[in-house]
Amino acid sequence: MTGTKRPTRLGLRANLAQFSLLVAVNALVGGMVGQQQGVLPLLAEREFHLTGYTFLLTYVFVFGVTKAATNYFAGTWSDRFGRKPVLLVGWLIALPVPLMLIWAPSWGWVVAANLLLGINQGLTWSTTVIMKIDIVGPRKRGMAMGFNEAAGYGALAVTAVLAGYLGARYGLRPAPFLLGLSYAALGLGLSTFFVRETREHARLEAGEDARASGHARVESDITNRQVFGRTTVGEPALSSASQAGMVNNLNFGLSWGLFPLLFASAGVSAERIGVLIALYPAVWGTGQLVTGALSDRWGRKHLITSGMLAQAAGLAVLAAVDTFSWWVVAAVLLGAGTAMVYPTLLATIGDVARPSWRGRAVGVYRLWRDSGYAAGALVGGVVADVWGLRPAVWAAAVISVVSGIVVAVRMYETHPRAGSNLIEDTP
Repeated sequence: MTGTKRPTRLGLRANLAQFSLLVAVNALVGGMVGQQQGVLPLLAEREFHLTGYTFLLTYVFVFGVTKAATNYFAGTWSDRFGRKPVLLVGWLIALPVPLMLIWAPSWGWVVAANLLLGINQGLTWSTTVIMKIDIVGPRKRGMAMGFNEAAGYGALAVTAVLAGYLGARYGLRPAPFLLGLSYAALGLGLSTFFVRETREHARLEAGEDARASGHARVESDITNRQVFGRTTVGEPALSSASQAGMVNNLNFGLSWGLFPLLFASAGVSAERIGVLIALYPAVWGTGQLVTGALSDRWGRKHLITSGMLAQAAGLAVLAAVDTFSWWVVAAVLLGAGTAMVYPTLLATIGDVARPSWRGRAVGVYRLWRDSGYAAGALVGGVVADVWGLRPAVWAAAVISVVSGIVVAVRMYETHPRAGSNLIEDTP
């Protein structure tokens, strides 16, 4: 270590400035999605004259598939090359997205823009998650993930409201997408000049793990296939988290594509649709400031189970009613359930995965979680085309109940204070 290099220390207090910067960067990442969430379904109907829910949801499907796949590679690359290079590439890919949406002469351009947006989200969001887990250490993971996800989805919600307002006042293009252009430029600048690499923090934690365990070396190199197998099916907590994350984002993907159309079918204005669409991630985002920290005190499992069932209740209310006030109640329920689940699932991955393969485990988890966007687009689009919008929402409610039961039956408590047995790094 050179004399000018800052000493590497774990903990939130020791890394508060960098942690706060990463929170701000992830807010910009979330805002890139918020610029279009309430606008694109209306753009599809009013400017591109699309019919059929399945075809309309192609942009959500493409976004989900590309983001899910990119999450996997982001985790692998961040372990191999470092976190910051992956973050920078993600922001470079974001720059053309708003311009493509502004100038799109056909729906194919919108789909292509969402392909790039999925890559951007996979690279940038994954690395900000991994970097925060790196620097805070094991005791505050839940709180760290709460702040991370609150920043991302809070900014998504605020941007969705602003985009809805701009779309209603100035037209669906270009005003809403100028927000995204400014976010991409600012995110790239902050990441280039101020964000620091955090891989050394993971190495420091790995060394502390080895000393605490009494072994000369706890860590060993395990293959990508082994990490994938553990996180997908082999390890009960990791695989339970992966399926719950997938169902959670199935619900969000459904809300992105179909909720605006359901609200519009009841005569709700574009501006009020923006409010309803934003309320779900707003409650979700702000709630995580509380639920992430609570998971550090109460444990992970019961928050996840309760959150999946709360989401199911919110979806059931949304499908059963047809007034603005009751839809507000449904959005709050859905957001509260998601807040209970979202940071807690990421903290679970951080609890179980060792530092040497944490980036890859986060990548695999986020691959399955964000496959939920594509699953929501596919399930929601097909069911809505065959039976209608409300049956599509009921289908998501049933799936959420099943997911909560799987967590209740299969997952064990992973928080270190609960004394769970974390798996060893033996191939």
